[in-house]
Amino acid sequence: MTYQELPAPRGQGRLAGLLILLLVILLSARTLASFWLDYLWWNELEQMATWFSMLAYRVAPVLVAALVAFLVLLLAHRRGLAFAGVRRVRSRTYRRVVPLLLALVAIFLASSSVDTWTVVRYFGGLDLPPEATAWQDPVFAKPLSFYLFNLPFYSFLRRYLLALTLVAVLVYWITARGWQLRDRLPELQQTQELDPRIFRLEGGLESKFLRGAAAVFLLALAIRHFLARYELLFTDHGFMVGADWVDQNIRLPLLWLVIASCLVSAVLVWMGRWLPAASLLAVLVLNAVVPPIVNATYVRPTEITIQRPYIETHIHATRSAYGLDRRSKEVEFQAQLEAEIDPSKHRPLFDNVRLWDWRAFHDTTTQIQALRTYYVFNDSDVDRYIIDGQLRQVLLSPRELDIRQLPDAQARWVNPHFIYTHGYGMVMAEANRITAEGLPVLFVQDAPPQVRTKSLVLTRPEIYYGERTHEPVFVRTKEMEFSYPSGSENVFSTYEGTGGFPISSPVTRLAAALVQGDINILLTTLFTSESRMMIRRNVRDRLRTLAGFVTWDEDPYLVLTDEGRLVWTVDGYTTSLAHPYSQSLRLEGLGRINYIRNSVKATIDAYSGQTRLYIFDPADPLIQAYQRLFPSLLRPESEMPADLRFHARYPTTMFRIQAEIYRTFHMLDPQAFYNKEDVWDIGRNIHGPDLRPQPLLPTYVVATLPGENEAEFLLMLPFTPRNKDNLIGLMLARCDGPKLGELLFLQLSKQELFFGTMQIEARVNQDQYISKDLTLWNQQGSQVLRGQMLVLPVENTLVYVEPIYIQAAEARMPQLKKVVLAMGNRLIYRDTYEEALNELASLSGHRAPAQAPATAAAERQPEEPPERADRRVEAIRDHLRRYRALVADGRWSEAGRELEEIERILGR
Repeated sequence: MTYQELPAPRGQGRLAGLLILLLVILLSARTLASFWLDYLWWNELEQMATWFSMLAYRVAPVLVAALVAFLVLLLAHRRGLAFAGVRRVRSRTYRRVVPLLLALVAIFLASSSVDTWTVVRYFGGLDLPPEATAWQDPVFAKPLSFYLFNLPFYSFLRRYLLALTLVAVLVYWITARGWQLRDRLPELQQTQELDPRIFRLEGGLESKFLRGAAAVFLLALAIRHFLARYELLFTDHGFMVGADWVDQNIRLPLLWLVIASCLVSAVLVWMGRWLPAASLLAVLVLNAVVPPIVNATYVRPTEITIQRPYIETHIHATRSAYGLDRRSKEVEFQAQLEAEIDPSKHRPLFDNVRLWDWRAFHDTTTQIQALRTYYVFNDSDVDRYIIDGQLRQVLLSPRELDIRQLPDAQARWVNPHFIYTHGYGMVMAEANRITAEGLPVLFVQDAPPQVRTKSLVLTRPEIYYGERTHEPVFVRTKEMEFSYPSGSENVFSTYEGTGGFPISSPVTRLAAALVQGDINILLTTLFTSESRMMIRRNVRDRLRTLAGFVTWDEDPYLVLTDEGRLVWTVDGYTTSLAHPYSQSLRLEGLGRINYIRNSVKATIDAYSGQTRLYIFDPADPLIQAYQRLFPSLLRPESEMPADLRFHARYPTTMFRIQAEIYRTFHMLDPQAFYNKEDVWDIGRNIHGPDLRPQPLLPTYVVATLPGENEAEFLLMLPFTPRNKDNLIGLMLARCDGPKLGELLFLQLSKQELFFGTMQIEARVNQDQYISKDLTLWNQQGSQVLRGQMLVLPVENTLVYVEPIYIQAAEARMPQLKKVVLAMGNRLIYRDTYEEALNELASLSGHRAPAQAPATAAAERQPEEPPERADRRVEAIRDHLRRYRALVADGRWSEAGRELEEIERILGR
């Protein structure tokens, strides 16, 4: 059939073309501007090769899939024309429009169905070294890399093949049926009712194309069931994950039967024998019905006996997936409930007992060191430094700038973009040093920074990149930048680093204005030829853009380097849901996973923004694949500067995940695991003013492990039996040097009960002296806060330490008021940690360790009080102190009872 076409006037055609071109430019202007800023940003980071690789990896799989889809759809269209008896279409418009429509459909199909990272990881994971293929499943003997890379890729190909087949059939049907009905269009337009027969393709069952498409569909179904064999290794049976007895002995043979039936049916369909091919349905029904029957009648009555080897595989696979069997050791800790210790032999431990809970420290530093309302301490981190030649545990908080806190008069456009551009300095305190007022003793404080020890130096306190920095800023402009307040004046500076990219070019300014949606960037006259623009200043946003294939920790921590620079360290995780036989977890920020490695640590200079990524787990198959894909992005651990490497630590996120798994998977006996006979809980304690028990958080400590001679930085968490409060074990992670990443599990004897943290809390609440103090302090506008209780293994016993703070109900500034120290049946409650430690030493017949030497200018505690052989003196002091407080409040009857207690003690 021929369609007459009227040519459009040339002038109108050109005008329409120009309008379309202008519209395309306007619509794509912001995209082009964003592309240009990305180019400048990646060039700033010296990662152009990585950027180009990412662009190629993002586009290439879609283009290949779109090209294949276009060719298949074009073939389907031509076969449809041939089936309808159309040899040649004379309409020029039809010949131009149809290929364009098919190309759009192909692009849509490819972009919506192609997971580019699945494709890219597959090619990155080819031919990995032996350590990446060490783990093999017991059913198919496939390495872990097969499940991480190959199986997802094959599954994608099957889905793509199936989707392409269905779309090709649809294109074929529309083409063939449309041309078959072309002579009946006037008749169909006049009819009022829709005749379903118009959708029936006349002679369709005889079409070779449709028979071929049906055969391809059955082939895809065969592939689906072939891959389903491997997916049996991820089946969740409730009591275990993976292929069980029914899967291996019943489902696998049935799947082979389904595969064979699909292949035979594909041949029959190609031959035009549709009815015999329908027998495939019977095989599919058989595959669905038989396994549940066998499981109910044969397996379930003796399930633990039959499933024992499969449960054992599940246990070991899960421990492997979460890294519980790598560089780990389980030790029977021969602790004694009643033991004597010599604190002087454990000076590194007792000198580093953390009396400042990080939450209390954060609230206090916010009150005493914020300096201005627009300065914020986002959080506080725990680390260790060498102070005066000794390993010391410290808490530190960076002082960042939050432009949202600027007064309205200062929040105009110029101020947050040109003047208030960076935070300034940090606060650092030794973990167990307290002033007479119950406040932390600060090593680093104020602005400009006051460093009160010769062991530390801070030369670059400016923080341009941090946790609270989100808005872009401009530096080296005509405006001076605010650094810090000095009395009634402000101190200003000019940026001297290499962060950011040049912004003086009109093209770059236009691009920045389009991307930011801010015309002021284009109109301002404050730029100079040296001006630079800083974007992606939030450290996690920066890393997500640079290496989005890694999941980055929610809690970056700041390191003060030997040169006096501030550098952020962020832990990165490679995760997957593709480890056979492994139990999965759903985690906030990570989604559902069943495999995790802390494979990367990133460093970001807070002044220059220089970003480096270091591989800390080269045996991880995922990071090996990414290193192949981005060789210039990921560096070996050995290239990390020594001062930054010293502060690398085991991340709490990884530790919490492993602890959650270890609660159940410490049971290696299949029967005990099946019956859940020995499930553990994470220990709890009372924190905050509400007195509700809360799970303990992993705690960094400096301690000497049993059997070791040197103190080291550790991460620790206690366990209790499920629904009980006694202590059953401790999980520790080592953080120092080559021992970083080692796990140690101290398991206590089950024949003797050891106090858990909640049992110590109960003893605290039941002590008449302590409970009176807590009741008194929780009245009249004040609140009692309990810090997280520490459980410290010392020689052959356990020592418990809990700091108690008091704060005003309105202004949150906790002050350390008391220290509780417990060992065995002894419970010590004193004003200071030194007093409590002295009493513990005296009760054990020893002396407490000498006070750690003071730093050059640091504020130190007064001389520790003499030992008290008679505890009555301390009790009298406590009652006298309460008596004076009650008299001051006019509570005479209660004050009288305190005097009676004093007389009773004196009369003993």
